[in-house]
Amino acid sequence: MKPLHEVVYVGHSNLIFPIFPIKPHVALQWIIMQNDFSSLIQVILDRHARWRASWPEFSCDPSLEIDETTMHGVLEELHARLLDNYPFFHPLYAGQMLKPPHAAAVLGYVSAMLINPNNHALDGGPATGAMEKEVVAELAEMFGYDEHLGHLTSGGTVANLEALWVSRALHPDKAIAFSDQSHYTHRRMCEVLGVRSVEVSSDDSGKMDVDALKHLCLSENIGTVVVTMGSTALGALDPLTALFELRERLGFRVHIDAAYGGFFRLIADGSPRGVNRELFEAMPAADSIVVDPHKHGLQPYGCGCILFRDPSVGRFYKHDSPYTYFTSNDLHLGEISLECSRPGASAAALWTTLRVLPLLPDTGLGAVLRRCREAALAFADMLRVSQRLFLLLEPELDIVTYFPGTRPFCSTTVSAASHRIFTEAMADSQHRLYISKLRVSSRLVAARYPDFAADHEWTTVLRSALMKPEHADWVRSILERLEHVAAAE
Repeated sequence: MKPLHEVVYVGHSNLIFPIFPIKPHVALQWIIMQNDFSSLIQVILDRHARWRASWPEFSCDPSLEIDETTMHGVLEELHARLLDNYPFFHPLYAGQMLKPPHAAAVLGYVSAMLINPNNHALDGGPATGAMEKEVVAELAEMFGYDEHLGHLTSGGTVANLEALWVSRALHPDKAIAFSDQSHYTHRRMCEVLGVRSVEVSSDDSGKMDVDALKHLCLSENIGTVVVTMGSTALGALDPLTALFELRERLGFRVHIDAAYGGFFRLIADGSPRGVNRELFEAMPAADSIVVDPHKHGLQPYGCGCILFRDPSVGRFYKHDSPYTYFTSNDLHLGEISLECSRPGASAAALWTTLRVLPLLPDTGLGAVLRRCREAALAFADMLRVSQRLFLLLEPELDIVTYFPGTRPFCSTTVSAASHRIFTEAMADSQHRLYISKLRVSSRLVAARYPDFAADHEWTTVLRSALMKPEHADWVRSILERLEHVAAAE
């Protein structure tokens, strides 16, 4: 049991519970942040009440009334159940692509949620509809689009669905191709759309193999190629410029799935703390781009975005609605979206965030991404000299893959050791750490470690998405904990 001064407590009244053991000075900073957050929540509630009071007074219907004691009891049960969660907020959670939204996003979301606008039509959300158009334009500018058509979605899955839906409308008889390292959503959405899909093999770095695509194009009628900028498994960047060169000869469309990696466009300067400049600067030539603000945009789930370079694709969305689109002749977002009802609160949250953390390379959101990148680079450097853990691939963004050294050094023993470390790291009450596992082709390991024996087609390795800027200060502690667990064979 940790001493009381080393445990953070959050909550109020008697809904107080310990969250995570951390150092006292960090605990104090967290508590101060929580106190400031609470005062701003009260400001939001006061302003909302003032707005409601500007309308004629009415009585709440008795059917909506709830006894305060009952509500208190339900909230106690709710918060007790919410303890069954991993500490996504803490740097010692270094596993999946999960992190808390920024306080600015929460404040923006709550402010609009109390009104509950629907961004399908300006009739349902005039203010948040305008905010959505503003933030989508900012994202389009970040990627270098001079013109665009786009909107927010409930996430990358729906955003990619819309991109592939337009691809089908433009080339109804042609296939859609994607890498075997792309997100599974592309195959699934092709099935939903009834479109033939073609899987392209990847190279030994987990990127789409351009030569394999060339070969497929000889026998397959491919209308769209999906390019992944930041694969979910490895954080790999497909060879975009080479694929654009191939497009010049073969004429297929290019859709970029940058759900994870898109915001790294801000720091694509080729510097030691940046990412590949050439690939990200080529993005404006893509026909469509997907990015997820609920990942590196610091937003709550779910918030995705689809952008098209050619606004004329809006013709495919055209429909008639006899009960909406009455209050304005301006574009209603429901006229260019497959989703109908969409939360205006998501637009308000992103708008608020980009006002305080703008899309700039060295300040705002760019500064946040540089810290994540620093964490990945520092972790990779430490893994290179570790005696117990080996780096699998050079990180291109902030996802790092690695694995334990074993004797014998082969797929089955590495897989078993990876599983043990994954399990024991989060079970150790004194040094608890959360990472994730990843199954990779054994050839990826063998390509870098010649003495590795691929006695099975697949090898389980370890993976960390270092997507919180605080990870930059914690990677040494993370590695020490991992080595401690790896040593306890």
